[in-house]
Amino acid sequence: MMLSGCDIATDLKICLANYDELEHGKAIIALMEEYALHPFGGGEPLADRCRSELVPALRAFPGAFSILAYRGERAVGLVNCFSGFSTFLCKPLINIHDVIVSESARGLGVCTAMLDFLAKEAKAKGCCKLTLEVLQKNYTAQAAYRKTGFKPYALDEEFGQAEFWQRYL
Repeated sequence: MMLSGCDIATDLKICLANYDELEHGKAIIALMEEYALHPFGGGEPLADRCRSELVPALRAFPGAFSILAYRGERAVGLVNCFSGFSTFLCKPLINIHDVIVSESARGLGVCTAMLDFLAKEAKAKGCCKLTLEVLQKNYTAQAAYRKTGFKPYALDEEFGQAEFWQRYL
């Protein structure tokens, strides 16, 4: 699924990343590194393999795309996404895998601008929803997501909220 163009809101420029553009690739790695070093990102630097192979792997992965936010010439935000499908709604969806706002740009509306850009483009492409996961104690991220319309998923309140689980292979 390809998204189009750029939006400019105040002094922010929100763009679909071009994985073939060297500067976009550098921005993706720099923002991923900043996120990885934060406690909510694991608190460890990116592995060398990830630094060298992430952008080409994203380029090759069907349905992968990224959104970058710039203030001037500096990349200050990144959203990594993957196209998916809702079987219950029989429509495409977008899963947001990473949302990163550089520490220097937090509180300036970067997250809101990126997620609003994504929502507008996804709706134009016929997607039924955006999904993401968030750590239970990442209250700042939760507040940002709620501000843009996200909420915890529960099919029926009687059965509780859905949980994100994983199994490493």
